Amino acid sequence: MKIVCLDLEGVLVPEIWIAFSEAAGIPELRRTTRDEPDYDKLMSFRIAILKERRFTLADIQKVIAGIEPLPGAKAFTASLREVAQLIILSDTFEQFASPLMAKLDYPTLFCNTLETDGSGAITGYKLRQQNGKFHAVHAFKSMGMRVFAAGDSFNDLAMIEAADDGTLFRAPPSIRQTHGHITSTETYAELRARIDEFLRSLPANKI
Repeated sequence: MKIVCLDLEGVLVPEIWIAFSEAAGIPELRRTTRDEPDYDKLMSFRIAILKERRFTLADIQKVIAGIEPLPGAKAFTASLREVAQLIILSDTFEQFASPLMAKLDYPTLFCNTLETDGSGAITGYKLRQQNGKFHAVHAFKSMGMRVFAAGDSFNDLAMIEAADDGTLFRAPPSIRQTHGHITSTETYAELRARIDEFLRSLPANKI
């Protein structure tokens, strides 16, 4: 079986934390996994700011309701699902991603879960597993599946390198420069060309 694993934010939809940062007027929340490789450090920083400013999960969800997929993303994923299984591997949270999955016609999503208190304030988060993107790709391959992976952030590097093939997609210069051994693409047409090249390279008996 042929599987394409994609990151979500920055690849198919805008960065949720950046959108909330702009809506709430908190520039510090623009920091994402494109900037900070330590996810625990990043989330602790975010939760502390939300607590200080008394923002709740509902406040963020109101912003997410107005987010649309990136231009061309829906058509790209629709055509991709005609030739391979598509799985979204994301470090976002199901409370954030659900309305966005509807706008992308419900691709399969593996992500994490937020923890809240009685007032709706975000108090923590529960990872599906540590380094979940890497382990998902590794598990798929262990079942005899052939995997292509693409993403734009530090937390995507392990899954790209674990896959049979992969590429960076619209990654910042800091990541492209330090990981020059990974190819880089900037448009959905370029990404699809890399995926098609991978699919053509598979032996004929691989279904």
